[in-house]
Amino acid sequence: MKPELVDILVPNKKDRRHLISLLQQVQYKFGYIPKEAMLAIADFLEIPESTVYGIATFYNLFRFTPLGKHPVKVCMGTACHLAGGKLVLEAMARELDIQVGGITSDQEFSLDRVACVGCCALAPVVVVSDSVYPRMTPPKVEEVLVTVKPVSQEQPEKH
Repeated sequence: MKPELVDILVPNKKDRRHLISLLQQVQYKFGYIPKEAMLAIADFLEIPESTVYGIATFYNLFRFTPLGKHPVKVCMGTACHLAGGKLVLEAMARELDIQVGGITSDQEFSLDRVACVGCCALAPVVVVSDSVYPRMTPPKVEEVLVTVKPVSQEQPEKH
């Protein structure tokens, strides 16, 4: 892991006040914060591993599982929540068969809830990869996922 962190763990960042910045850089690079990276940061900053873990887990902006090939974000901002975002999130979790923060076994999809994606007029909103799906409903969840799933996962037609 350390060779992959050479560009992040640079001498001018060797102070515990840079801990959050280092965690952000690791997450930006890998899409999540691997356990090995937290250990490397603790070693680099010469602070207890529990301190790095405590800080990393305190902020909900950090994730500890990799993102799927197609990250799914369900908006739970006020407008989306009032327009049925929770039902959409439950439908998405059921359809993907994963919990929030999880990743499908084929690593195609990960599911997260986000505070706001800034599309309140289109609530409730789901973002899959970089595409925004407005005015979502639980029945529309399957339609959206079918358009995103790779061709190799499509079921063969029955004759």
